[in-house]
Amino acid sequence: MCGKALSPCRSAFNPVIVAAMLRQYELVERVLAYDPDADQAMLNRAYVYTVQKHGAQKRASGDPYFSHPVEVAGLMTDLKLDQETIATALLHDTVEDTLATIEDIEANFGPDIARLVDGVTKLSKIETMAENELAAENLRKFLLAMSEDIRVLLVKLADRLHNMRTLHYIRSPEKRRRIARETMEIYAPLAERVGMYEYMREMQALAFEQLEPEAYATLTGRLEQLRSQDHGQVDAIALAMKQALAAAGLQVQVWGREKQPFSIWKKMAERHVSFEQVTDIMAFRVITQSDADCYRAIGVLHTTWQFIPGRFKDYVSTPKTNGYRSLHTALIYERSMRVEVQIRTNEMHRLNEFGLAAHWAYKQGDRPDGQVGWLRDLIEIVDASHDAEELLEHTKLAIYQDRIFAFTPKGALFQLPKGSTPVDFAFAVHTDLGAQAVGAKINGRHVPLRTPLNNGEVVEIVKGASAEPQLSWMGFVVTGKARAAIRRAVRAKERAEIAAIGRQLFDEIAGRLPAKVGKKAIRGALERLGFDVEEELMHAIGSSKLADRAVMEALVPGSTADLPEEPGQGRAISIKGLTHGLGFVLAKCCHPVPGDRIVGLRQKGEPVQVHAIDCRALASGIDADWVDLSWGEQSFGAVGRLRVVLYHRPGTLAEMAGIFAKNHANVIGLDLAQRDDPFHTYEVDLEVQHLAHLTRIISSLRASDAVAQAERV
Repeated sequence: MCGKALSPCRSAFNPVIVAAMLRQYELVERVLAYDPDADQAMLNRAYVYTVQKHGAQKRASGDPYFSHPVEVAGLMTDLKLDQETIATALLHDTVEDTLATIEDIEANFGPDIARLVDGVTKLSKIETMAENELAAENLRKFLLAMSEDIRVLLVKLADRLHNMRTLHYIRSPEKRRRIARETMEIYAPLAERVGMYEYMREMQALAFEQLEPEAYATLTGRLEQLRSQDHGQVDAIALAMKQALAAAGLQVQVWGREKQPFSIWKKMAERHVSFEQVTDIMAFRVITQSDADCYRAIGVLHTTWQFIPGRFKDYVSTPKTNGYRSLHTALIYERSMRVEVQIRTNEMHRLNEFGLAAHWAYKQGDRPDGQVGWLRDLIEIVDASHDAEELLEHTKLAIYQDRIFAFTPKGALFQLPKGSTPVDFAFAVHTDLGAQAVGAKINGRHVPLRTPLNNGEVVEIVKGASAEPQLSWMGFVVTGKARAAIRRAVRAKERAEIAAIGRQLFDEIAGRLPAKVGKKAIRGALERLGFDVEEELMHAIGSSKLADRAVMEALVPGSTADLPEEPGQGRAISIKGLTHGLGFVLAKCCHPVPGDRIVGLRQKGEPVQVHAIDCRALASGIDADWVDLSWGEQSFGAVGRLRVVLYHRPGTLAEMAGIFAKNHANVIGLDLAQRDDPFHTYEVDLEVQHLAHLTRIISSLRASDAVAQAERV
């Protein structure tokens, strides 16, 4: 922490001064200073263990590698964290970067420290992954480890902060930018979400210097120029505020500072203004003795100087999600100068600057368990995310947006990102409420579900018992939790529809068997195919992951011995015009079926490609010999491809499957090619007897109310 309770912490504008590495006795003395009962022997063992294990390893700076975990442990002592966290900081890289194992850590330091070290170790890089997948996998492990013990996050944030302080020693500019970008997008927002604003500001400043070096240099120079020209103006304004508050009988401390270059640059970008047009570069902090004095102070300042409407925020009565409490306002000082002011008590200041870490101080009896509301949401997003891109998208939405406040009709408060809608609000209250939302009222007035919410509004969700999340909601929801829940529900619905197709196809397959298929046969088939439940089998059939022969053989072993080979094996289809013994394949660009006029393309060393005579690929000038071909008399079982546009409503996919079954066509492949509400476009590969069979299926599809369009590809 800062050296004095009420003095401003080290500014991110000032050069970071890295002191000589903490010696063993100095680190132990730091812990004993706030926890006299700490286990000195254990701390000494941890210090010696990390020095021995890292041995002669060097950092990019040339310093011994063990200087890094020692400095991370020093950051943890600044926060007065418990001895287990200090030991974890010392040991956090041993399993990843040395021959030590988690079992070694547990044997030497006990199960609690081993669990914490393992939590931090799980965040280690997976070098074989692409960058986005790498970041997503690290973030996934990070969040899951955090859910078990929030101290994993505290150690990791300190680890990242120290790495950022020494980032300039890394020679590769691209690697520096990658680390800085990851810090700006993930670690700084996480520090903010647990209330560790001092860590957040320094990470942002150091990352900004790497990501926007020209802007950083320019803004730093301009701030230095202003500092040299203001002739003590910051101190003068702070003194004027203190005198005005003292005259009202308030005992306070006041200090001021210029804003960070990153904060100024962000405002310039958001407001599309130049540096000269950013008027609120100065910020002041007022420390009072009680909550009541905070409100008295704001009254004095607002009556002494003109305040800027819309800039007053009360985080004392309504704290942020991370526990941050303070009054914020903006004043016009001496007619033209705009300044920002934060008013808080000393206790608020301590908790605000170091957030969750301050709650973890060694004497606190009511330590948080890490399962704070926003973290629960993140864990739910982790569980629902389908791939790396989704996970990164959702978590960034969840941790890196400005907040608004909205209330339920009973007065419960929920914080959401700016731009949130009633759907986001409903999912924030409860996943089931979001899933059943059919309408909303804001301040008693009916509004569309896509309406953006404003601060302080009362939101009532109208729900329907049979309602379900709509894919169209993805066009306006902003929270990661809502997006994850909607995608999960849509996938579940699609899976159910595909399983319904599979069930119809299964009945058709079972009808070809010589014996009636009962429950016993199905249980045997599940066991042979490696499925746990019947639903998995039906989904596999519906999504064409299982061939008909495989299903038949699993149901009645030996039943396919006398059946012809499946399409593509060369026995069900015969082609006239080929030299005896010459192989062929049916072209996948046009999917010819018996009844089409066909032609063959022959290239040396390759089987003849059989194309429909009107195939577009033939016009591309393929270097091959043309062969005049025709279908043999016994040809059956070719695969035709259809493009079918269905109305997006319950049951349409099952109705399409029913049409295929009634026309005795086997589904070989099914792909959802496009979603464009209210339509879904599917590409379907069908095993058909001949062209007339395929034409009859297309006619049946076009006659159905479920189908908007059907055509052969």
